[in-house]
Amino acid sequence: MTQTTLLVGLGNPGPEYEKTRHNAGAWLIENIADHKNTPLRLETKFHGLCGKISVAGRSCQLLLPTTFMNHSGRSIKAIAHFYKITPENIFIAHDELDIPCGTVKLKKGGGHGGHNGLRDTCNALGSNDFYRIRIGIGHPGHKDKVLNYVLGLPSKEQRTAIEDVLGRVEHSLKDIMSGNIQKAMQQLHSET
Repeated sequence: MTQTTLLVGLGNPGPEYEKTRHNAGAWLIENIADHKNTPLRLETKFHGLCGKISVAGRSCQLLLPTTFMNHSGRSIKAIAHFYKITPENIFIAHDELDIPCGTVKLKKGGGHGGHNGLRDTCNALGSNDFYRIRIGIGHPGHKDKVLNYVLGLPSKEQRTAIEDVLGRVEHSLKDIMSGNIQKAMQQLHSET
């Protein structure tokens, strides 16, 4: 039997956060669910909104944690444990300060880079061996401006650039889910 994949979008719950840069990862899951006509339903045992899709003949669980960003790991660990999904089959989409807006990088493993959602996930899973879909939001230029920047609204141009990136990730999902990670990386990274 083929292993189930988990696709997670990090963000903060609530209307005051839904359009902020910090929710770029959540936007990806919302877009995928919308395009696949898959409702995301609250699953209290997973501390999140969940849905199930099939891509390239592979079962994929979608997850939007309803914990705040700093506690994303609780939600990811709960669903991964329930469905017996190993870290190597987990893809976490998140906002990334260290790459320009309008770019995306797919990578496996690595540190948390100061991202609290990733930090909590590494701690909860006891592993950093999951994939990251790093959605560039750019950097405000100084570390003292980071909090207000990530929790702020992107400009119209930035939102358009991020939406373009999300579309490219969706387009690469078939390769990602089929295990053609190198091909997906080449496509995503060459378009930046």
